[in-house]
Amino acid sequence: MQKASTKTLYDYWNSIRGSRSAPERKDIDPTRIRDALANTFILELDEGDKFSFRLAGSHLCSSYCRELKGRSFSGLWHERDSDAMDTLIRAVTEDHAVALVTFQGTTAIHTKVTFEMILMPLRHNGSTHTRLLGAMTAIDEPYWLGVQPIMEQRISGLRLIWPDDIALEDKVREVSTKIVNEAPYGSSATPMAMPAVVYGRSARRYAHLAVLDGGRQ
Repeated sequence: MQKASTKTLYDYWNSIRGSRSAPERKDIDPTRIRDALANTFILELDEGDKFSFRLAGSHLCSSYCRELKGRSFSGLWHERDSDAMDTLIRAVTEDHAVALVTFQGTTAIHTKVTFEMILMPLRHNGSTHTRLLGAMTAIDEPYWLGVQPIMEQRISGLRLIWPDDIALEDKVREVSTKIVNEAPYGSSATPMAMPAVVYGRSARRYAHLAVLDGGRQ
């Protein structure tokens, strides 16, 4: 985790969940995460079985130059990443993993910025399928961020963290099969992992996506 807001939110989430796989929505005390609050969001499952922003911090809304509350989270992602993101969300809501994602946001005039995002399961009325807690933070903030809205975003790397040491190899493989690679159109070949180094850590690269194995923090 590169950004302080990401680590603050993760540490708080991990502390309040106790022995549970995820804390209840009512357990969240905004005053305990005030340093990360501007970059924090909560997602809710909408009627179309996709996730939308229920709450979004002020700095996050500023980065997109618009209010995000009520807007589609699933709709932010490039169409080639939509299946991978859906699979990643299932790893969080169903398997109670924590997803750490880096992605590149692009504006209408093709300027780019890299973000770090974390997604964590959150219980609502006992279920982890309808709410997610997360944060997005620009890794390096360009001078134009907040003036030129992010119009498109592509996943550049991900890490699945299992706070209770559950094996993740099968889930990483499932996510990798959702990634569109360089194979010819219509090919059914499984994406092949290539060795890579991301931020000084060993990784496996599937096309444009790098997967880093996570574990207990």
